[in-house]
Amino acid sequence: MPLALHRELGLTDDEAEAITGLLGRPANDLELAMYAVMWSEHCSYKSSRVHLGRLPFTAPWVLAGFGENAGVVDVGDGLAVALRIESHNHPSAIEPYQGAATGVGGIIRDIFTMGARPIALLDSLHFGPLDNPRNRWVMEGVVSGVSGYGNSVGVPTVGGELSVRPCFTGNPLVNVACIGLMRHERLVLARAEGVGNLAVLLGSSTGRDGIGGVSVLASAEFSDGDEAKRPSVQVGDPFEEKRLIEACLALFDADLVVGIQDLGGAGLCCATSEIAANGGLGMDVDVRTVPLREQGMVPAEIMTSESQERMLAIVEPGDLDAVLAVCRRWEVQATVVGTVTTGGRLRILDGPAGPGSTSIVLADVPAATLHDDAPRYRRPLAAPADLAARRADDPAHLPEPADCGPAVLEMLADTSWVWSQYDHQLFLNTVEGPGGDAAILRVKAPGLPASRRGLALTTDSNSRWCALDPRAGTALLLAEGVLNVACVGARPLAVVNCLNFGNPEHPEVMWQLSEAVDGLADTCRAMGLPVVGGNVSLYNSSDGADIDPTPVIGVLGVIDELVRRPPGAGLTEGGHLLLLGPTAGAGALAGSRWAETAHGHRGGALPVLDVEAHLAVCDVVRDLVTDSLVDGVHDVSDGGLALALAEMAVRTGVGFDVVVEAGHAGLFSESPSRVVVCVPRAHVADVTRRAGEAGVAVTPLGHAGGDRLVVAGLVDVAVPEAVATWTGSLPAKLQLTGI
Repeated sequence: MPLALHRELGLTDDEAEAITGLLGRPANDLELAMYAVMWSEHCSYKSSRVHLGRLPFTAPWVLAGFGENAGVVDVGDGLAVALRIESHNHPSAIEPYQGAATGVGGIIRDIFTMGARPIALLDSLHFGPLDNPRNRWVMEGVVSGVSGYGNSVGVPTVGGELSVRPCFTGNPLVNVACIGLMRHERLVLARAEGVGNLAVLLGSSTGRDGIGGVSVLASAEFSDGDEAKRPSVQVGDPFEEKRLIEACLALFDADLVVGIQDLGGAGLCCATSEIAANGGLGMDVDVRTVPLREQGMVPAEIMTSESQERMLAIVEPGDLDAVLAVCRRWEVQATVVGTVTTGGRLRILDGPAGPGSTSIVLADVPAATLHDDAPRYRRPLAAPADLAARRADDPAHLPEPADCGPAVLEMLADTSWVWSQYDHQLFLNTVEGPGGDAAILRVKAPGLPASRRGLALTTDSNSRWCALDPRAGTALLLAEGVLNVACVGARPLAVVNCLNFGNPEHPEVMWQLSEAVDGLADTCRAMGLPVVGGNVSLYNSSDGADIDPTPVIGVLGVIDELVRRPPGAGLTEGGHLLLLGPTAGAGALAGSRWAETAHGHRGGALPVLDVEAHLAVCDVVRDLVTDSLVDGVHDVSDGGLALALAEMAVRTGVGFDVVVEAGHAGLFSESPSRVVVCVPRAHVADVTRRAGEAGVAVTPLGHAGGDRLVVAGLVDVAVPEAVATWTGSLPAKLQLTGI
């Protein structure tokens, strides 16, 4: 017996009944298709919205936040930054190149939809172990997709992170963030205003690629045989997007647009209903007028296709000719597809509306019901049954290695194979590119006033920490992001997040999500930081196994006067190595990379974050960088003090000779709020004094110099060996030659 249509579309029986109640009649096939995509997990956030409301969204400097296409914050000098992060996990698992490429295209549209010129991208990429051929294929395709689209569209990818862990086999994570610059007065919102105004579809024609797209792919688990879902993955055209960017920015400059919305998840259905509902109005849409790239497309396909590089602009009738002229100049297709109406209803028509019209009404629904009346589920929450036992299983009992050198070398991996494929110097604004604690950009874009400010950007995640304790792990992630921007001399301004979790129908997954939200919310409030946007990606599961909880936290920082490049994570001959930050708990190994990679151990209680002490460290580090008192600076996080020191050494080819207390535990602990600084002898007293006045502990470690990495009694490795391991690790795992 065939499945009922609503079930085929992913709607439950209760949801179908709710739709009947909203309409006062059974929905027809087109209406069901529209509700199915709009009430999907991706579009409606039906499993997560009840939790997201606990996040702090506002601050005096937030100009636009939650609910908009992107957050917008004031950065001074009459300028604002638009920022957002999104996931394209499921499409990238099926078709890595196009999944990643269209993820880049989508996040760029979120930014210029607000009126901002996109100026930089960051990515957060997570794959399964690279000894698996399919994982290598996915990684190579994703990196090529990010670079192929970003380089072609002309937006530099300036930073990011790479993680390789078993839980991402079959379900990689591809998160992409973007920022843009704009004047305050140029802010454009996704609202339809003015009855009789025209809805103009800009950009590419509509095809069958991406029908259902992320709205379907992101609402179900993966299993064997998912190659059949490839037609649901959108296909990107970065050159069309470049023309679309310039055409839209020109329309904004000429004040020819009342409101605008990009066509992302759920395509034209989402754009028309959302822009109408946001303005408290309705819209008539004529499907006959939508430019198609394939013959025989039915209305449901036209309305739900997620074909890329499309925007919906609301235009006054008197400005239409001027709009069309701008679009012709940029070779962008522009077509009137609808009209703003009273009454709040979205009507899909076959033929134009109007007096004496013979058009057929194909669908007629209250526009707001596609958004505001979507289900809000309070799914069951349950902590893991073995949670107490897991946290009591501290890794302190693990055997101490006779030689820590091999473990340090195992952690070293240069990610330049990834970011060397990205043109991170487009616009020539990039002061600090990929590979450092945070990227730095000049505040500069065509047509904007000059500014001496700088922007710092970082994305951070740690699925090990969050698998052990999602609340504490997420708090530590935010703390790491804030410390990363401090290491380049910036103060934090705003936060975005991408919450990647497994199947929300599993109570343990919903507990993880709820805990992570609370960890982020509490720490943001304690630090005075708003969350200005984000994304939730659920059903990240493969063959019934959920990924470890992986929130990705993006932090935007501002450098009030960018006069020099920060020192970066490096060493100089003869420099004094100091550790700034608390010593209590600095030997805790719970959640550490060493415990998992060396022993497969995933137990214990994560180190506790002291927010006040952490902010004190951040303030001291920021001032030291700003006043040029240090020659090198690097935060201690993933991999602990061992990896922080080793990375500083291999990046400059300079060794070190240090003493670390508490043995291997002190070397590999990932306890927060700590920074290694390389200080010229002449500045040691000043640095120590400043830290002491701020109540920040200073621990002398030793000196930089020589050709060996020496930690007394624990590590003794030649610099050339460490450099060779660092540069060759990732290419070897990808089985690349000639690198």
